[in-house]
Amino acid sequence: MKNKPIVIVAGEPKSIFFEIFFKAVKSKKIQSPLILIASIEILKNQIKKFNFRKKINLIHFKDINKYQFQNKSIYIINVDLVRNRTQVYVKETFEIAFKILNSRLTNKFINGPVNKSKFLNKKFLGITEYISKKFKQDKVAMLIYNKELSVCPITTHLPLKLVSKKLNQKLIKEKVALINNFYIKEMGFKPKLAITGLNPHCESFLKENEDSKIIKPAIKNLRNRGYNVYGPFPGDTIFLKQNRKKYDVILGMYHDQVLAPMKTLKEYNAINITLGLPFYRISPDHGPNEKMINKNISTPLSLINAIKFLDNR
Repeated sequence: MKNKPIVIVAGEPKSIFFEIFFKAVKSKKIQSPLILIASIEILKNQIKKFNFRKKINLIHFKDINKYQFQNKSIYIINVDLVRNRTQVYVKETFEIAFKILNSRLTNKFINGPVNKSKFLNKKFLGITEYISKKFKQDKVAMLIYNKELSVCPITTHLPLKLVSKKLNQKLIKEKVALINNFYIKEMGFKPKLAITGLNPHCESFLKENEDSKIIKPAIKNLRNRGYNVYGPFPGDTIFLKQNRKKYDVILGMYHDQVLAPMKTLKEYNAINITLGLPFYRISPDHGPNEKMINKNISTPLSLINAIKFLDNR
């Protein structure tokens, strides 16, 4: 085995995951061994529907360190899906993946789409927060990565009315440091980062102005420490072509401020990387998309990019 296995949690049972997984494997762009954690009954059902012919080897978690994993091969650890117990099933698939990661067999992890409102049950804002809590990592960043342009929300999955309360200089500095270190380590260069303001045009008639009291001082401090950080820029113009091409990453103050334009520009040609974990965690940049199940028209591009990224690590 030349490459470490990639552990993949299939995620929500009712999703497009297996469709895009089969398409990704058929693309012949995958090198690493793949360890699926999912229900074998769901897998068999999907294999019939999509006429998938590649061999998948059944393995058992308790013997995980005894197997000789082969490149380009697929393995599955079965987790039974009990009727009306979907969230218990999803949780168990994640728990097995976490145990494998803790065993040091591999440091590569992909999770398929999950219905966050049901699975997280309001205990966590998102899967990023769920995983970082499990591994006791407080300083993490959500990087939606594309080699031409990436984005990062300073606050993640928060209702808008809570963003200004969560925002502070420390949080901005932590995200910038994580992104800067990631690019230096993984890409071999120091990135140019643009940071947006919070308010329209980076202005506010209110006495409490986050742009002048929080964002500008944070940027000044970061620049003084040698980071290639610029801003704050108005959110309505930073993504214009002549502006965005100057930067490797655009950091926004809240989720949709940067993810909405990113998905408009790149659609599915991006991957969600969690920075700050003791392993590589990536998820395709889309949800379960139940309306598209069994229609065979979903694009596997984001999953292909996720696997290719880990193939090279």
